[in-house]
Amino acid sequence: MIERTLILVKPDGVKRGLIGEIISRFEKIGLKIVSMKMIHPDKNFAKKHYPVTQEWYKKVGSNTLEDSRKYNISAKKTIGTEDPIEIGKKVHQWNVEFLTSGPLIAIVIEGIHAIETVRKIAGTTIPNIANPGTIRGDFASTSALHSNIKNRAIQNLVHTSGNKEEAEREIHLWFSDSELFEYETVLEKHLN
Repeated sequence: MIERTLILVKPDGVKRGLIGEIISRFEKIGLKIVSMKMIHPDKNFAKKHYPVTQEWYKKVGSNTLEDSRKYNISAKKTIGTEDPIEIGKKVHQWNVEFLTSGPLIAIVIEGIHAIETVRKIAGTTIPNIANPGTIRGDFASTSALHSNIKNRAIQNLVHTSGNKEEAEREIHLWFSDSELFEYETVLEKHLN
């Protein structure tokens, strides 16, 4: 049940001075930081963070098209295409540009069901539908459609690993084994 997961406080969270607020949300419920650093990734590194496939491009592009239809906005006019794969490729490019737009904070968190818990605290990736009380619900207000119209990534403050395999891959991308620490917190002593 003890898991490790990756959190990135993205450049918008750093620029808005929300690093401490975001980190405190995870620490307050008993998750522990086992590594943390500030980094300004380059484009080659950021591309490794997003291991895209044709399936990923199609899913992201289809979601964008669905959102455009929902709000009666022409994807052809706003994005330049209605091909889901081409839209997915554009979104990927925007994500890389956003991740490299300034320094970010990379964190490895450990705890009971850490992956699921961290994602719940962060809230859904689309801020305008994130629940109040979540990081994105409390501090971000943009939408996927607004970001698409502006030809940019969704500025949603944090990245959190989606599952165990993703967490393991991302942790090893952002951190070496020597940067990951083992220690016991007061809460862990209490729970054992």
